[in-house]
Amino acid sequence: MIRIRLRRIGKRHHPYYRIVVANQPDKRDGDFLETLGSYDPHSDPPAVQVDGEKAKAWIAKGAQPSEAAEKILRRAGVITTPAPVRAAPKAAAPAKA
Repeated sequence: MIRIRLRRIGKRHHPYYRIVVANQPDKRDGDFLETLGSYDPHSDPPAVQVDGEKAKAWIAKGAQPSEAAEKILRRAGVITTPAPVRAAPKAAAPAKA
């Protein structure tokens, strides 16, 4: 499966991310197919630079954004449809004594 996700770069304790398209089993900072933009969480407000046309083209081809990448793409205005409701993890049943 092809994913749109964040690739961490930058110094220790000062991350900077690139938004990339990669195969799901590849490592977080490993191989990727294409760079779509960047995200700097330390600027105020957080700086996002995204090539919206490339991102829309990859989504049309079936690429699935990760949760973090989806939030960033929504803020940038690339994704406008409402987010699907994700199922909450089930709580463990209390142990009976």
